[in-house]
Amino acid sequence: MVYLDHNATTRPDPEVTAAVARCLDATWGNPSSLHAGGQAARAVLQSARAAAARLVGAQTQEIAFASGGTEADNQALLGLLFADGAGRHVVTTAIEHQAVLRPCQVLEAAGWHVTRVAPDARGRVDPATVVAALRPDTVLVSIMLANNETGVLQPVREIAAAVRPRGIPVHTDAVQAVGRIPVAVGDLGVDLLSASAHKFHGPKGVGFLYVRKGCEWPAVLSGGHQENGRRAGTENLPGIAGLGAACELARLRLDSDHRTMAARRAQLEEGLARLCPGVRIHGAGSERLPNTTYASFPGVDAVALTMNLDVLGICVSTGSACTSWQRAAPHVLTAMGCSPEVALSAVRFSLGRDTTANDIETTLKALADVLPRLAIP
Repeated sequence: MVYLDHNATTRPDPEVTAAVARCLDATWGNPSSLHAGGQAARAVLQSARAAAARLVGAQTQEIAFASGGTEADNQALLGLLFADGAGRHVVTTAIEHQAVLRPCQVLEAAGWHVTRVAPDARGRVDPATVVAALRPDTVLVSIMLANNETGVLQPVREIAAAVRPRGIPVHTDAVQAVGRIPVAVGDLGVDLLSASAHKFHGPKGVGFLYVRKGCEWPAVLSGGHQENGRRAGTENLPGIAGLGAACELARLRLDSDHRTMAARRAQLEEGLARLCPGVRIHGAGSERLPNTTYASFPGVDAVALTMNLDVLGICVSTGSACTSWQRAAPHVLTAMGCSPEVALSAVRFSLGRDTTANDIETTLKALADVLPRLAIP
């Protein structure tokens, strides 16, 4: 099998699965308990928290664990429902993951106002457009760091710098970026950042929300005082142990992984151009994640292409895994101005640290076999 769907999920690294197993076997106590078993578990918890903080350049106490990127995004957005203050306006983009767009709909149902800024044709949001959308009652700006479909990097640093003088907090969904490119919260200037372990070879069901020190953000889950009061409930310690291992591995391998994936992506895109001269790479010309190619094949149905490649052992997707069963045109591409025909012919190839040159050649050979059979005459 050639697996090119790493933006959907990644295979846990052997060191990650070993960390999860050790925790289940030896440190299964409750981290909130005062006895020796509980304190051994707490040491695992704090070690993982420190690893997550190192990966994004944060302080340890600024990291709050969650069940994944979706919960972290919800904590950031829906925390507004519990906030004091008169402001009831949020600025985001039209290309966010549903983990941001859906909470925004919840806010709107509760009487809030949400402005969704559109990107340009290359998938990038203009910082000036975001600033122009601000109002006196704006209380949060939420801009993803890397788009999950096109891989296009958004100008979060510039946006945060422009918004900061107004005292408006900035949140970034960095789920696709953390572990793949250097991410430093201080450099970005954000107040909140979401990450998910299974996007960088960690386990599913665990992630974290960075909350800048001094930013008193309301908690959504109430109960015990876990996570410094930011997220109630007994922590998923085995998952967190795996997250910590994945964070440390990502930090150590970041440069080499980046070079490898960028080289394999270049190989893929050069091959696609030879194979299908009319292919359209969405986001080309913009700065992108090193591992992501989102390509439209004129006259080809993306679902049919994906299924035919699967028969040949090639795993790709038509876009976000969270919406893969929907037949509507991907919202990211329509927001970029693509026609429904172009959007419905788009397939995402997302590479990983273990993707080889042979994997790419195998994929190109499979495409050469399948595309002529699927193309509309």
